[in-house]
Amino acid sequence: MCGNTIWDPLRKKDVALTPEESVRQWFIRYLNTEMHVPLHLMMSESPLHLGKKTYRTDILVYDRQARPLAIVECKRPDVSLDSEVIWQAVRYNMVLNVRYIIITNGKSTHICGKRADGNGYAFLDRAPIYEEMLKQDDQDILK
Repeated sequence: MCGNTIWDPLRKKDVALTPEESVRQWFIRYLNTEMHVPLHLMMSESPLHLGKKTYRTDILVYDRQARPLAIVECKRPDVSLDSEVIWQAVRYNMVLNVRYIIITNGKSTHICGKRADGNGYAFLDRAPIYEEMLKQDDQDILK
């Protein structure tokens, strides 16, 4: 980290150290060290197109076949993780159709996994590790 910047290991460059960027970098480290997601299977600021608009996901996690597996939406610590934040992630998911949706502000983190029957998502009581995220049958996580 140099001055008002922080190294982003996914973009491989220094980026402005904003409150949201601080949360994003913390969660990249969490994904890598606690959930065992390989850095090369994550992307930050990944563009996606919904209608005529272009959006950017904060963090996108891929499976081993380079298919989107999880969306992470990061907010500043003073931003409440309310329905507006959830809907932002859900809109992105209309394009990506991931198995996991994660929202965090650095103080609170909520992880939802796609239900085994494919009908919607359920809040998880713990963060799955990457190998669990890859499993086709998430019955052990989605209770």
